[in-house]
Amino acid sequence: MFVSRDEEPAFAGADWGTSRFRLWLMDKAGNVLAERRSDDGLDASRASGFSQVLECHLAALGAPANLPVVVCGMAGSRQGWVEASYVDIPADPATILAASARIIDTKRDIRIVPGLAQQGAKPNVMRGEETQLLGLVHGKPGFSGLVAMPGTHSKWVHLEGGRVSRFSTYLTGELYALICSQSILRHSIGAAAESVDADHPGFATGLEQALAPDFSLLGTLFELRAAMLLNGQGEDEAAAKLSGMVIGSEAADARAKAPADIRTVQLIASGRMERLYRKALGAAGFDCETVDADDAVRKGLHAAATGLWFSSRKETA
Repeated sequence: MFVSRDEEPAFAGADWGTSRFRLWLMDKAGNVLAERRSDDGLDASRASGFSQVLECHLAALGAPANLPVVVCGMAGSRQGWVEASYVDIPADPATILAASARIIDTKRDIRIVPGLAQQGAKPNVMRGEETQLLGLVHGKPGFSGLVAMPGTHSKWVHLEGGRVSRFSTYLTGELYALICSQSILRHSIGAAAESVDADHPGFATGLEQALAPDFSLLGTLFELRAAMLLNGQGEDEAAAKLSGMVIGSEAADARAKAPADIRTVQLIASGRMERLYRKALGAAGFDCETVDADDAVRKGLHAAATGLWFSSRKETA
């Protein structure tokens, strides 16, 4: 359903992940007029056909046949709809958008935002997060700062003068999930893995351990198993401590690598993840300015659409 019947959509923006699909119809100012969310992620869409999946969702929202669409996320990966090649950093918004991939076998103008690549001795890549960064810097020319983006593969990004200058990736979320589901510790954590609260005392304990100078994650993990066997430690406590240890390890490393004059972090997150990271980053000595993750990706898609179709340069070309 449209939020406003008085406004016509100017474009559609899609965040197409591995397992989830999100679509918004927006006006030229970036206001959301309608949205769809589904489990039509990469794998499901590959089987059904990317174009068919997209058109089905657009039709459900009553989108005009000529409405342009900008897409971010795994739909632009090698296994996706069309590969949107990585752009080497340092990169600013104009450079990123210039490399957008265009779908050529559809009637619509559909563009996929490319990911970013860090070449050299510390190679790294991101896909999807670059659109959230576009949203962060949109309207802030020359913005510089440090950005934390929690997730399965958390990103820490350095922005200098509105450009991505370097970034790091931490397998924090994936490691936590693997330990909880496939290691010996699964017997000590169980279903509690999915419900860790930032206010649980065990989370603070895990953070304190991880932020200590002599902490070793590999040398500490088995203590969670031993505490259950010897002291009757419950699953909630074990899960909270593990979460504190892995997130705290990420925060400790990011703190050690951050320039001395940077202590404020733009935290792009929402919900429980935002609360966990805000507490962890605070314990690590950072101040946090939270940016809602959904808002960031929508603003990024709007920034991309503006750069691709609606800027004064485009309109006068």
